[in-house]
Amino acid sequence: MRLFVAIDLDEGARQAIAAFQQRVATALGAGRSLRTVDPAHMHLTLAFLGEIAERDVPPIVDTLSTTVDSHPFAAGFQGLGVFPPRGAPRVLWLGVAEGADEILEVQRVVASRLHRLGMRLEPRPFHPHLSLARWRSSRPADRLRVLSAEFRAAVARVNVERVTLYQSRLSPAGPAYTALTHATLT
Repeated sequence: MRLFVAIDLDEGARQAIAAFQQRVATALGAGRSLRTVDPAHMHLTLAFLGEIAERDVPPIVDTLSTTVDSHPFAAGFQGLGVFPPRGAPRVLWLGVAEGADEILEVQRVVASRLHRLGMRLEPRPFHPHLSLARWRSSRPADRLRVLSAEFRAAVARVNVERVTLYQSRLSPAGPAYTALTHATLT
């Protein structure tokens, strides 16, 4: 099973982010080289576990079903960036301007629980963001266009009250996500 842990978006945030996503894609003039993420599939990933043997899933579900000792909070999305940090960009993302410290703390809790189960997570430092699009082909100049774009206003805000463990199934029609469990923030 392919698994990840994420913070969900509400429908209002999805709609606002979708409208923003289209404005940015049009302004960047990237045409078909920029493939946008379907807003219905948007989430803020806290941990990507990758392919997990079915026998190893129950302990993960159990550990991520217990409450997270962190107060619910608001997260606000604002500001554009790209990955990787150098060269031609591959991913266009929307940053977190409000609630970033709280997201980092929740991610640390989730990562700690998964490490105790022997899970290996991404070794790079966690950077809270929403992926808006991926380039099919890009140039280093695309990075400059994104970073100089005038998209600095707040885009959307969500109330974060839980995190969700998802199973992801990939297909030619796009990914399908199934929630396996939730951990409520208390």
